[in-house]
Formats: sequence, structure tokens, C-alpha cells
Amino acid sequence: MFRFFENLIDPYTTYTENDAPPRKLWPFLREYCIPFKGVFALTAFMSIVVAAIEIGLIYYMGRIVDLLGTEPSLMWSTYGTELLFLAFFVVVLRPLVQGLDVALINNTILPNFGTLIRWRAHRQVLRQSVGWFENDFAGRIANRIMQTPPAAGEVVFQTFDAISYALAYMIGAAILLMTSDWRLMLPLLVWFALYGGLIRWTILRVGPASKAASDARSQVTGRVVDAYTNIHSVKMFAHHELEVDFAKEAIENARTTFQQEMRIFTKMDVTLVALNGLLIVGVVGWALALWTWGEASVGVVAAAAALTLRLNSMTSWIMWALSSFFRELGVVAEGMETIAQPIALVDNPDAKPLDLNKGQIELRNLTHHYGRDQGGLQGLNLLVKPGERIGLIGRSGAGKSTLVKLLLRFYDAEGGQILIDGQDLAEVNQDSLRKCIGMVQQDSSLLHRSVRDNILYGRPDATEAEMIAAAKQAQAHDFILDLSDPEGRSGYDARVGERGVKLSGGQRQRITLARVILKNAPILLLDEATSALDSEVEAAIQETLYGMMAGKTVIAIAHRLSTIAEMDRIIVLDAGRIVEEGTHNALLAKEGLYADFWGRQSGGFLKLDEEIGEEPRENL
Repeated sequence: MFRFFENLIDPYTTYTENDAPPRKLWPFLREYCIPFKGVFALTAFMSIVVAAIEIGLIYYMGRIVDLLGTEPSLMWSTYGTELLFLAFFVVVLRPLVQGLDVALINNTILPNFGTLIRWRAHRQVLRQSVGWFENDFAGRIANRIMQTPPAAGEVVFQTFDAISYALAYMIGAAILLMTSDWRLMLPLLVWFALYGGLIRWTILRVGPASKAASDARSQVTGRVVDAYTNIHSVKMFAHHELEVDFAKEAIENARTTFQQEMRIFTKMDVTLVALNGLLIVGVVGWALALWTWGEASVGVVAAAAALTLRLNSMTSWIMWALSSFFRELGVVAEGMETIAQPIALVDNPDAKPLDLNKGQIELRNLTHHYGRDQGGLQGLNLLVKPGERIGLIGRSGAGKSTLVKLLLRFYDAEGGQILIDGQDLAEVNQDSLRKCIGMVQQDSSLLHRSVRDNILYGRPDATEAEMIAAAKQAQAHDFILDLSDPEGRSGYDARVGERGVKLSGGQRQRITLARVILKNAPILLLDEATSALDSEVEAAIQETLYGMMAGKTVIAIAHRLSTIAEMDRIIVLDAGRIVEEGTHNALLAKEGLYADFWGRQSGGFLKLDEEIGEEPRENL
């Protein structure tokens, strides 16, 4: 039975991805609710039925009170069949109806609705550009992805478990009192108006207060995760107390915002108790007055008393349900600030896969400043022939990393074009582009998974033998066999820790190289690929790198000039422009900026942050 209800909705059903999701709350939620429309309609109907049954039982309790005036000897002969049917309904039919209602909510909606939102939200966020992630805390992004689905699920739960039920119950209560004596509705209607005013007062304040509290909690998560992620720096600089104080500031802000939210609920509770006192006195007192005047039966008084006491117990629950409803809406609204951000870097509707057959790269007047007036690249023109190996050097901020990011289309260039085999990168599919490029970065961070998973990330369909061959080529196989983790896994099954922290810098770099070797992409980008290696390992890896370059178009960034001295051509960047280019020997003979770099390096390391020569940078 459970499986039937659990499988009514597939949370992973196909859907059309939206590059510009709705930025308003209800349209945002409505997109996620589309697969649930039929289930929601049935659940709303069942909530009304359950409420109607509860009202009917109260009505019948009043009737039973009136039946007590019947001669006991005639009770069963006159009303026996009716009472037996009532007993059958309460014992058998009512649980079935109630079971269908709760199964739809607990087994169909709640598990699948939250899963659907989390799945789609994660997919949406992963589609964002690298630049988008660079502008936010990973912890805060993750927190919003994790807290929005249960909050949205709570909104749906309260809608059907409390709000629709309560509305049906209150309408039914009014009808019941009207059928008994229309005058009993008067105190109920006055109470409805006052209760509605209290609800409105609460809602107007709970939503903003809840969003502020949710924002504050996300800030705490962001700061805490940032400290944990950079725990090596925290310990190395002995900044334990600094991080504690930094987190305390956010924690105190979270406490203050939560206090403001709780003050609203305290005021609501006290007011609600007073309103419920008016309800009981008004309805029951009026029913007693009607009975003393001979205009109402004992059953009417009993039903009115039972109804008001039931409403008294329900109103606090309803108010908390409504408060929870709008509080969770505030959490969803806060999550929307991340999930509903438009995808800025998208493929054109008619984008085609990159057709790479030669590997020629051409830059035409390429300009990019990250939206600022300086930095980045300015009017860069360059032709890299198929199979050519290019070395790229320059001071920090000269534009080297910007060029690599634009080649991978982590950003769209602000001006100019990048063409690969004559195809504008802005017009091709992003995934097809990146599948054609292998990248070894200076920061060789790894996934918190096994060594095998990290290497196979380069080509998931590779065989075990191909993976091991790549590890051997990267001089990684021997040390991998000696690895183990606290859970007892060893070798290629050992986990490497978050960002590969359980490995040395050289080990991480060699696993990264193995991953790129396995990918075997026709274009290879190297960004300080040997920076984390000691001299002995670098000598071994250098041979590996040159082996990887065979038959590929290569662009290699290096501060250590010895690593690029044998390149076919060396490009010298300064202030976002090409100021020199040629072979190593030709540039040395030119006695320009490259020659100054070469002369000032120590052990092959380039002091790029120092001023070179006496001329201002812009004149070099």
C-alpha cells in the first residue's frame, strides 16, 4: 500500500529547464507544483471530507443527547439500526477516509515534493557560471539548497493538513450552528472577524521576521563552513579566537532576529487565549440563554459546547499552522535568492557541439575586464596553430588566468571573439567545448571521493586498465597503492578527504595529471601545473607533461620559466596585452621583458610581482 502512494509522483520526471526562473514567490512555487496538480486537488478534497466528518460527529453527539429523552425500552427498537450504522462508520469507514487523506500527505506529497525541489534546485545551481560561484559562500549556497525543500514541503503540509481542513471546519461549524439556531452564528461571526484580524496581524509580521531569521542562519552557516574549509589557514595563523569572534557576530545576529520572531508568537498566543474565551462565553452562553427561553434543545446546547471547545483547542493549532506556513514561506523566499537567480551564461538556442578537427585557436581583439575599468585583457590578438605549444608568462594580473577562463568559457568575453577551428565559442555548446579541453590547474583540489572516482572524473567510461595506465604515466600509481583511509579502504578505493587534504600537494597534483591524461583532450591548458612539486618529482613530471603534449594544442602558464623554455613559442603578457612573443632563444636575444624575467629568476622561479626595469608597466 505504501509503495502505491509513494510512487504516484516521480520527483525526477523530465521538465524544461528555465534560464530565468520566476523571482516572485508564488510563481516560483507554482513551477514546482505542476507534477502534483492532480494529487493536490484530491488531497484538498479529502481535507474537506475529513473536516465534514468531524463536524458531522459533533452534530450527531448533540442528536444522541436529545435521543436520551427517549424511553430506554424503545431506544434500540426505534434507533438501533441508525446507531449501529454510526458505529460501523466510526470504526471502519472513518479510518479508511482518514487513512487516504494522511497517505496522500505523508507518503505521496511530503517525500516527493521536497525531493523534486532539491533535485531541480541543485541542477539549476550547477548550471550557474564559475563567476557566479566565486561571488558567494559555498556554505550559504548549500544551506539554501538544503533548507528550501523541507520549508516548501512544510508549506504544502500546512496547506492541506491545517489550512484547508480548518477552513472547511469553520465553515461547517457555522452551518451547524445556523441549522440549530441562526442566532448562534452571531457570536461565532464576531469571533471569526477578530480571529481573522489576529491572523492578518501575525502574517504581516511573521513573513519578514522569518526571512530575516533565515538570512541570519545562512550567514552563520556560510561563516562556519568558510572556517572549516580553510582550517589549515586558521591553524597556521593561530586565528582560533578570530574565527570564533567572526562566527559569534553572525550567531548573535541569528539569535537577535530569532528573538524578534518569537516576540510575535508570544503576542499572538496571549491574544488568542483572550479571543477563545470570548468564543466560549459567547456561543455557549447564547445557547444556554436560548435553552432557558425554551427555544433550543439540550442537544443543541451540548453540540454548541462541544463545537466551541473543539474550536478552542483548534485555534491555537491553526494559528501555529498559519504561522509555520508563513514562516516557511520566508525560508523559501530566502532560498529563492539563490535558486531563482537567472542563468547568465547560457548556450544560444541554436548552439551546436564544437566540431574540433585540428585544434587551432584564434583570439580576435579579445577584451575582458570583469565589468571593471582595469585588469583582465585588452584587445588581444593571437593565433595558435594546431599542435602548437605556447608558453604564457606575465606579472600577476597581466591577464593569464583570464585568458584561460575565457577559453573554457567560464565567462563570456566582454569584447572580441575566441575561435576554435573557426567556430566562435559563444556559438557552441559549453559542454562540448569543455570536453575538448584538458586542464591542469595550480590549485589541484580533488573531490572528497575515492582516488578511483577522482581519476575517472576525466573519463567515467574508462576501463580499470586505462585508469591505472594514466596513473602510472602521471607517476602516481606507486604511492596510490600505499594509501589508506580511516574506514579501512586502501589503494584506489581510499578517500582523499575534502579537496584532497589527506594528500600532499605533489600527490594531489599527480592525481590531477592522471585525470587529465585519462581525458586525453585535444587541447591542453596548464596553469602552473608543476608548482606544487618538489624538484625531483618535477623532473619526472616534466617528462610526463611533454608526453601529454604530443599531438595536442597546448597553452601553458608558468612562473617557473624552465617549465616552458622548450615551448614552440612564448607569449609575454603585460597589462592585458601581448608585449613580446617568440622562442626562448629569440626572446633572450631580444633583451626585452622576457630576458629581464629570465635574468631575475632564482631556481627557475619568476619574481613576477616585482617591478622589472625602470620603465612604468604601461610602457613595457
